Amino acid sequence: MRAAIFRNGEIVVDEMPEPTPGPGQVLVKSLACGICGSDLHARKHAHRMVDLAKFLPGRKPMDLSRDVVFGHEFCCEILDYGPGAQRRFKPGTHVCSLPALLTPAGGIQVIGYSNENIGAYAERMVLSEPLLLEVPNGLAPEHAALTEPLAVGIHAVEKAGIRGDEVPLVIGCGPVGLAVIAALKIKGLHPIVAADYSPARRALAAKLGADIVVDPARSQPYATWAEHAQMSPEQKAARPPLQAMLPALKPALIFECVGIPGLLQQVFESAPRDARIVVVGVCMETDRSEPFLGIVKELNVQYVLAYTPEEFAYSLRLIAEGKVDAASMVTASVGIDGVAKAFADLANPEAHTKIIIEPWR
Repeated sequence: MRAAIFRNGEIVVDEMPEPTPGPGQVLVKSLACGICGSDLHARKHAHRMVDLAKFLPGRKPMDLSRDVVFGHEFCCEILDYGPGAQRRFKPGTHVCSLPALLTPAGGIQVIGYSNENIGAYAERMVLSEPLLLEVPNGLAPEHAALTEPLAVGIHAVEKAGIRGDEVPLVIGCGPVGLAVIAALKIKGLHPIVAADYSPARRALAAKLGADIVVDPARSQPYATWAEHAQMSPEQKAARPPLQAMLPALKPALIFECVGIPGLLQQVFESAPRDARIVVVGVCMETDRSEPFLGIVKELNVQYVLAYTPEEFAYSLRLIAEGKVDAASMVTASVGIDGVAKAFADLANPEAHTKIIIEPWR
């Protein structure tokens, strides 16, 4: 079968052996797979990912001298089952799954950042039957494939511990930031302030639920946030005496959705006292921030990763029921031969937000 393979630091197209489903596994055809920002990171920072894997017990790092097939945002079609499978779904059924394989010993292995477990940049792959979710409502595969990135935003908002009185600020409106905005809208938390340098991404942020969009080149995002976070007269009057000495602002809930060096320090410098900061963007380089600022301002920093199985299933339902316009994030689709160019094209936020790979093309 054909696949777009990460080999020697580049994305190349080549033939590879057909996968064979083991006990409890399912052979599937890859219908649609999103290119994740983590895939872009992995191509550029693969050695860093391998080095840091030593701090993750049970996580087998990639062997970069061998081929890796990325692809963890996918929708697939069931082709066949391995031995011992329950065969819950008929061949031809469209399914999504957490990008993981269950092992006989009870452990979990990742799909897409592994030499053994190929991802959906290939024509076919294997999944674990217990993790399959049937795609409902005739949802198009290219939209069902957005379940995974939406689940990242849903999880980030869940981990934020929302009380209901906060005013959120989303820094960065790429796919992760857009997913966070959609999740905040579902929670009913308003006004949602979002900031990005890209006009195209700001437009998408407004479409997915942001109430105020900010161009950081023209307006300071934190100043704009403060304009919309003013306490009501009643809230001001209800504050204890010592709090009355502080700016009369509602609680800040800041989502860092960019993941580049220096940005977390900018958040520390600009965030108001007692802000809760959720770090969703994945910075793959060593970074620095001033703990003193976090201490003096009593900042609360929450790092997040991925999602729970329940959040993943919930995200699929949200898209299928039309409660999140995830389709608006899709800006192009390519076959396997177009993957390498798509990686380069995603560097231009005015041209693309989410490119979908359709390996069958």
